[in-house]
Amino acid sequence: MAEAAYFPQPRRLLKLIGMAAAMLLAGCQGVIPRGAPPSKAPPPAERPRPAPGALPEDQMRNRVALLVPLTGPNAGVGQSIANAANLAIIDTGGARVRITTYDTAPGAAAAAAHALADGNRLILGPLLSEDVRAVAPAAKAAHVPVIAFSNDVEVAGDGVYVLGFSPAQAIDRVVNYAASKGMTRFAGLMPTGLYGRRASNALIKSAEAAGGTVVSLQTYDRTPKALAAAIAKLGAGQGYDALLIADGGRIALQAVPLIRKHGGAGAQIMGTELWNTEPSLNQSPAMKGAWFASVPDARYNQLAAKYRARFGKGPYRLASIGYDSVLLTVRIAADWRPGDPFPARRLFDKGGFAGVDGAFRFRGDGTAERALAVQQVGPGGFTIVSPAPGSFGE
Repeated sequence: MAEAAYFPQPRRLLKLIGMAAAMLLAGCQGVIPRGAPPSKAPPPAERPRPAPGALPEDQMRNRVALLVPLTGPNAGVGQSIANAANLAIIDTGGARVRITTYDTAPGAAAAAAHALADGNRLILGPLLSEDVRAVAPAAKAAHVPVIAFSNDVEVAGDGVYVLGFSPAQAIDRVVNYAASKGMTRFAGLMPTGLYGRRASNALIKSAEAAGGTVVSLQTYDRTPKALAAAIAKLGAGQGYDALLIADGGRIALQAVPLIRKHGGAGAQIMGTELWNTEPSLNQSPAMKGAWFASVPDARYNQLAAKYRARFGKGPYRLASIGYDSVLLTVRIAADWRPGDPFPARRLFDKGGFAGVDGAFRFRGDGTAERALAVQQVGPGGFTIVSPAPGSFGE
């Protein structure tokens, strides 16, 4: 495990926090009664040293565990999240929160057991849905909430709150924007697997709610041959106004030129939040004018610049989720007395919370509702065509 550094500094950036923490140190001095002979002061009592690896005693701050992979194939993402969480502590002053990082790569259940034994009253993370499932039972038994970084809404509930970016929300946002522009006939190009199935369901639900219909839905297994076959089938049926590609930017770059040749010459191309990490999309003439919904990037770009200055390299895009989880924790910690259980009811504040990734709030089912922007792909970069709301109304 690794201890996050704590350096109190003046507040900056954070309308979110709106709090100050002051530490008052009071000293007591012994008094010798008059007339009493001077006596030799007893030697100072020796404090017991903590066991190797144990957390130091801390009566002034709430203990919070950050569970991320620090070794193994996902170590880069996990370290980036941990570094951003450390930056959030520095930026907020974090005087009431102690963040301790535990590596989930050797085993998420073991990391959670270690964190709970150390007395942590809140768990931030883990990153992967299977790790969330491994951590949840022990956390529930200890009455310790889990604010997970997964985007799998199926793991939410019963003390688990999912802060990750939901594909269904991104699909709903871009479909509604397309419907506002008069588009009613939708098609979908979906990868096989769980993500594709959930994206298909989200597209059908969103299109129907917006007064439209899905006229064609094709799946592929991420091979060039399968992708080409699925695109050919898309154009074989009824025409469509807009086509959702529920996959990353690299697949979109392969697919769109074929779509333009096989029945989708005038269709509006749409994507999911996955496109936000693919700046190479802007270099493709075929992708010009495509839309996707995601969290806004303005504040993230500021975080990325600060991250580079401190750590000498850029962060993974998911670093923002580590930063925002700490902002959320620090805000709630203003009314969280050290040693008490985490006040999970505060997660449901109707007005939501502000962060690097914009406004968000938790629904009753434990999933995070996010304010998303619709962005457009173009040679000059991504541009916002429909801004994200700055906050949630009551």
